[in-house]
Amino acid sequence: MPTALEQLRAQIVSCRACPRLVEWRETVGRTKRAAFRDDTYWARPVPGFGDPAASILLLGLAPAAHGGNRTGRVFTGDRSGDWLFAALHRAGLANQATSRQADDGLTLTGAYVTAAVRCAPPDNKPTPEERDRCLPYLAAELDLLTRVRVVVVLGGFAYAALWRLLADTGVDLPRARPRFAHGLEVRTGRATILCCYHPSQQNTFTGRLTEPMLDAVLTRARQLAGRPVTPAPGSRPSRTRPR
Repeated sequence: MPTALEQLRAQIVSCRACPRLVEWRETVGRTKRAAFRDDTYWARPVPGFGDPAASILLLGLAPAAHGGNRTGRVFTGDRSGDWLFAALHRAGLANQATSRQADDGLTLTGAYVTAAVRCAPPDNKPTPEERDRCLPYLAAELDLLTRVRVVVVLGGFAYAALWRLLADTGVDLPRARPRFAHGLEVRTGRATILCCYHPSQQNTFTGRLTEPMLDAVLTRARQLAGRPVTPAPGSRPSRTRPR
């Protein structure tokens, strides 16, 4: 019998609640990018991925049109994922540093990666209504991932979405939402929120987010989650400059 998490993934994958997003993700899947013209695009909602016993949840914005929307796995097949999974590997949370395809052998230990919106949006900008339609899936994931103690929000959109969800579900929160800032920690009745700039090219190419900055966030996440900070065997130290 499928587990509750597998059943939730099946529900996510079959969702067609947002007509604009359905049209966009499927159009991208048909037209493709020249570099991926021989690929069969996933072009469906992208479920979360990782360890069902995770103590650390990483929350992004939405799948990239030619990343997760192509490969079917969150943060897989694009530059943002290159940064994120390399950092997870350095932190000892992933068995390998790359995430190219959904069947490439990547596994996570103690971590689970998901997104506030499950379909690739035009211009990478979901509407508030689309975000809110998708939030019940995140709520269900949090209900099932009972060991999560830290949520690393990747960017301001993910932070606002998580805050809205926790408020709507009656979680004890500070009276006023602190302004998003890299490294900000907010303790809530469900988990500690830990803020991180999104590993988008806009941030990594400009140096707004560097590998040491991302590594420091994951080290802190492990500390907050009560996991020993032990880098993966053979992983290289982060560089001081963005690639």
